[in-house]
Amino acid sequence: MLDKIKEIVGASISVKQQVLADEGLLQIVEDVTGVIVGAFRNGRKVLFCGNGGSAADAQHLAAEFSGRFYLDRDALPAEALHVNTSYLTAVANDYSYEVIYSRLIKGLGNKGDVLVGLSTSGNSKNIVLAFEQAKMNGMITVGFTGSGGGKMKSLSDYLISIPSNDTPRIQESHMLLGHIICQLVEEQYFNNN
Repeated sequence: MLDKIKEIVGASISVKQQVLADEGLLQIVEDVTGVIVGAFRNGRKVLFCGNGGSAADAQHLAAEFSGRFYLDRDALPAEALHVNTSYLTAVANDYSYEVIYSRLIKGLGNKGDVLVGLSTSGNSKNIVLAFEQAKMNGMITVGFTGSGGGKMKSLSDYLISIPSNDTPRIQESHMLLGHIICQLVEEQYFNNN
């Protein structure tokens, strides 16, 4: 069993080494940081969406902004779109699960807001529809996906595509880069306000 544990840790490290070596991907992380800082400075919000483990990651990252990361500071306007279970279950039941995020974006998304969608395949229908609606609303879209980006690639203003097709390894790298963005946004927004 120890060999299997080492194998899994090694696989995670390997993906992160590929991320570290990809200057283009790291530049996108820097660009996304600047976009989010700009959105907050302009009174805009950041909304997150995902499914399953990616929903948990979306909620986690939203909480880093609305709560705190390292600094004791004011809350930033960020929220994960799936946290209202009454809304979620009503819309999934009355309409379809595919529109749970796009309906909220249509009502809540404003020009200049940022929508961050997490999908390891890049093909989650409800996130694709949310990105389409976000574009109609004049929002900025940030996709966190696995290798290739799937359908979200063409809908993402900024695509953070992890070079892997292994869902757990992708999600681990999403959280690594998401935490980096949260840390840098917090530092830049509150230290250079």
